[in-house]
Amino acid sequence: MHSSGLRAYHRAMNHLLSPAARGTPAPIGHHIRTWRQRRRLSQQGLAHEADVSTRHLSFVETGRSEPSREMVLRLAERLDIPLRERNTLLVAAGYAPMYRERSLDDPELASARAAVELVLRGHEPYPALALDRHYNVVAANRAVALFLQGLPDDLLAPPMNVLRISLDPRGVAPRIENLLQWRRHLFERLRQQMAATADPTLAVLLAELETYPLPEGTSTQDLHGEHLGVVMPFRMRTPAGVLGFISTVTIFGTAHDVTLQELMIESFFPADAFTADVLRAQPL
Repeated sequence: MHSSGLRAYHRAMNHLLSPAARGTPAPIGHHIRTWRQRRRLSQQGLAHEADVSTRHLSFVETGRSEPSREMVLRLAERLDIPLRERNTLLVAAGYAPMYRERSLDDPELASARAAVELVLRGHEPYPALALDRHYNVVAANRAVALFLQGLPDDLLAPPMNVLRISLDPRGVAPRIENLLQWRRHLFERLRQQMAATADPTLAVLLAELETYPLPEGTSTQDLHGEHLGVVMPFRMRTPAGVLGFISTVTIFGTAHDVTLQELMIESFFPADAFTADVLRAQPL
């Protein structure tokens, strides 16, 4: 394990072992101040956004004033706090959680599950998969099998994590032609999600992935897969030749359920005519 990876791993573990991460209740003011600072807002800036006085917000953050339920929700909205963490804020302020968290298999989410499966099937013969907030596979279409051929059983065992599969030297990594570039892209994506959600599990996952050694023979020149505008290509060696993909991520932007808000659908598209022809010729 590289020393930089070890340091990152220990930082992530220390965060998980902090009082807040162990479940020790933190006052509502602490939560508000932490999220405000994370969003790089001054008290005055947040007070203006939330239409409250700076004095009152200061009192809330220091524990001298208790916010109403409506104020907690208003501040959470202005701070763009994820639904899961909004529940945490409500509990810290002495109120009941507002947003439900259910398995996608819950009967009440049957219509959402059907919509996800419709999107995945409709994307065939191109790969697409649904992921939870930690990049574990929730559902996938049949074309995803192209990425999984020959992988060891432990990488495919539930919960199957696409980032581990992608970067583990026993996984897809040796087949990725532009591995260094793709690896940097995944790390940056994880960091952006960590900044948005403050999810400590993502920090631990990133620290783990950073310790993965590069497969033997990986080119350090990183010559392949230049940016196509804002698009990051993914190039994979297969028996049929090198296939090129671009991907998009779809989220339920207006979801009022924790599970649905955190669900991501990643769809892969052929980046060239050769890849499209190969995928269309694959038996499903």
